[in-house]
Amino acid sequence: MKHFAELISAVESSNKTTAKIDAIVHYLEIADDKDKLWFLALFTGKRPKRPVNSNLLKDWAYEITGLPEWLFLESYSAVGDLGETLSLILPVPEHKIEKSLNQWLDELLALKNASEGEKKGYVLESWNGLENTERFIFNKLIGGSFRIGVSKKILINAIAKYSGQESSALMHSIMGKWEVSETNFSELISGENINADNSKPYPFCLAYPLEKTPEELGDVQDWQAEYKWDGIRGQFIKRNDEVFIWSRGEELVNAQFPELVEAFGKMPGDFVLDGEILAVLDDQVLNFSVLQQRLNRKTITKKMMQEIPIQTFVYDILELDGKDLREADLEERRLHLENLIEKNPVDNIKIPPIVIAKNWEELAEARESSRDNNSEGLMLKQKTSKYHSGRKKGDWWKWKVDPLTIDAVLIYAQKGSGRRSGFYTDYTFAVKQEDKLVTIAKAYSGLTDKEIMEVSRFVTKNSLEKFGPVRTVKAELVFEIAFEGIGFSKRHKSGVALRFPRIKRWRRDKKVDEIDDIEEVKKLIT
Repeated sequence: MKHFAELISAVESSNKTTAKIDAIVHYLEIADDKDKLWFLALFTGKRPKRPVNSNLLKDWAYEITGLPEWLFLESYSAVGDLGETLSLILPVPEHKIEKSLNQWLDELLALKNASEGEKKGYVLESWNGLENTERFIFNKLIGGSFRIGVSKKILINAIAKYSGQESSALMHSIMGKWEVSETNFSELISGENINADNSKPYPFCLAYPLEKTPEELGDVQDWQAEYKWDGIRGQFIKRNDEVFIWSRGEELVNAQFPELVEAFGKMPGDFVLDGEILAVLDDQVLNFSVLQQRLNRKTITKKMMQEIPIQTFVYDILELDGKDLREADLEERRLHLENLIEKNPVDNIKIPPIVIAKNWEELAEARESSRDNNSEGLMLKQKTSKYHSGRKKGDWWKWKVDPLTIDAVLIYAQKGSGRRSGFYTDYTFAVKQEDKLVTIAKAYSGLTDKEIMEVSRFVTKNSLEKFGPVRTVKAELVFEIAFEGIGFSKRHKSGVALRFPRIKRWRRDKKVDEIDDIEEVKKLIT
């Protein structure tokens, strides 16, 4: 546990990717194979179910410390995390417990069927033998809330550095279905049952936001214009009768979109395509908030596939029957793509049309109306462009429509983390709903440091209620909130969800009775 605690401290105390990777590599070099396997399980979301209720942990901590509830709640409010609060308020341990990570996890799994008295005895004995950081990790594990600020991409890159294996093969192996009790660490990272050549993706070709007038790009006829879809960018690989779908974040997402795996499997030959995964119903592209319901699920039910049908719009081809096409001009690649898709039609695999215009003025009109089909604007691609790796200025441009905006009032605030931990930086905003307020969005960016300090002073002086780390404040400060899209949502009280909300400006010139009404906001949904 000591080495694991050191790893957690290292990755949580740095924002640098290289530092996180180095810390993971160091841990893998010193830990035994069983601990490494549990490390992979925890870092990929395969944590054990909670064996002890969090309320019991709080009750036992009250009993040990003698703290009144109000003081604990104040401490919890300041810290913002239950596991960390418990680890800080408990007395200094009287002895030292030395156990490996896998020993702790095996014991926690066995604790599930224990009596409440047995659980209490085990927890108190553990608390009394662990230093602060180890105690914090123990609390997170036993409370079932263990999460760590390391992306799957960083994790895979670290293991690739440690093992010398291809990152795509590691992603395929580690992010798949496996159980700690049935798996060997060395076999898992070696990907013995995986053909890495079949699943290996290419780096995505990326675009820059257009920062000049389109006329400065030259003749409009030299450019291919397409709608910029608001979905999940994907690379669709079929090699040797195996299908792999990779997100732009380098995650294998076959499990989230089984119908696409089946659809691409029906097409003959081998290929690698680039495109967008979208929720589409009756030929209408749905809002991203609908598609989002399909994400981060271990299994997708037939009911969900029926309620949220998926299509992919493919707009580029990178490889065909083993031949790398990335150095061919875009026009040539488009012909290969059209030939492949049109000869082998599949219902949920489409080629989106090119937007035809005689001049930039016509194209600008198409851009302004792009929200009518739930797109974010236009993509401009030079017809002679290659499919390069990453961003290359001048070949591909994102020409997005201006963001939507509403005026809303601040009603909740919470302190930030890191250098902003002393200030209220996380805000919840509301709009009018008849004679009351209804929450509409959370936003964390858009204010200057000076404005953040000013808002923090207001929150401190005008707090009404406390809910853990959250403060309810007087509804007086009005802000203009910008966002990329909006859709209906059953999960939000307002009935709508905003896409990428952020603070555009502080509307000091407006009073709370001038904020937007939810019914008017809903009219923005196309």
